Amino acid sequence: MKHILLAVFIAALTLPATAPVANAGGKIQRACLKSDRTTASRPLCRCIQKAANRVLSHSDQRLAAKFFKDPQMAQDVRQADDSRKEAFWKRYKQFGSTARASCGG
Repeated sequence: MKHILLAVFIAALTLPATAPVANAGGKIQRACLKSDRTTASRPLCRCIQKAANRVLSHSDQRLAAKFFKDPQMAQDVRQADDSRKEAFWKRYKQFGSTARASCGG
C-alpha cells in the first residue's frame, strides 16, 4: 500500500542529487525539487513532470504536488469515500506507473 503512495518517489531514491533550479517547469517538477529527498535531481524531476503531463490534468497535478510535502494527504485521498477522489486516485496510480516506467525505478 505504501509503495503505491510513494510510487513517484522511487526513482528519486536511487539517483544522485543536483542543485534545483529556481524556475522549474510544472507543479510536480517544482514540488519534486523542493522535496526533502536528497536524490531528487533536475533530470529526474523533469521526467516525473513529463509523466504527469501525459496522465494528469492541471488540477490533478496541483493535488498530486501537495503529496510531496504531505504524504498523509495522499493517504486521506486514497481512502476517501468520494467518487471524484476515487477517479483521481486511479489516474494518480497510472501516473506513478508511467513515471516508474519512464524515469527508471
